[in-house]
Amino acid sequence: MSEPVAEIEVEIQNEEGLHLRPAVQFVDVASRFRSAITVSHGSVQADAKSVMEMTLLAAACGSRLKIRAVGPDASEVIAALGELVAKNFPPTSKPAEAKKEG
Repeated sequence: MSEPVAEIEVEIQNEEGLHLRPAVQFVDVASRFRSAITVSHGSVQADAKSVMEMTLLAAACGSRLKIRAVGPDASEVIAALGELVAKNFPPTSKPAEAKKEG
């Protein structure tokens, strides 16, 4: 039996493109899932669980990326990554920082 497959195309809207911070966020989300995930930008393809490969996509603002997941949680990972990009890689606070604010 073949593995489930899901795909989505997203547009990078971050003014600075997919630089290190958003690439780390992307990899953090992708790494929570068991599926194999690839991201394509033109002819360049990257493993979504590798920060180095994701930064090598050189995806500037306005770039369109194709995200493809193959595995048991393919649709869930596509939804999570699509949401992350749609929300423009929102900053995350660490638990220690949250405690200082309260």
